[in-house]
Amino acid sequence: MVEHEVEIEIPFHDVDMLRVTWHGHYVRYLEIARSALLERIDYGYTAMSESGFAWPVTDLRMRYAQSCGFGDRIRVRARIVEWEFRLKIVYLITDASSGARITRASTVQVAVAMATGEMCYPTPPVLAQRIAAAQS
Repeated sequence: MVEHEVEIEIPFHDVDMLRVTWHGHYVRYLEIARSALLERIDYGYTAMSESGFAWPVTDLRMRYAQSCGFGDRIRVRARIVEWEFRLKIVYLITDASSGARITRASTVQVAVAMATGEMCYPTPPVLAQRIAAAQS
């Protein structure tokens, strides 16, 4: 499987008055990792648009195991697990120093032809080609 990992330091503006990261910011951390992963396979958002497809998120699931706070360093690993009929990415957020699990998540995206606005089944070949090239 194709995966990528990023490290993020939790900034002050992401925490509440108790210095705990607000749960909604985790979605942004997933997006940072997903964008880096897609760039790694040479199919970032610019390349997607140039290929004629948008890939909206249609499902997001997240399970919090523990919190993180201001100044903590986290690792966000994103891994592509499905791509034939949809793009499913699973994530693991861990504490960068201890490796303790903080959050597990997944997103599902579907290809939409930008010219017609129609969903594409199966996934357009361009994604499979990029994944295959990244795996070799």
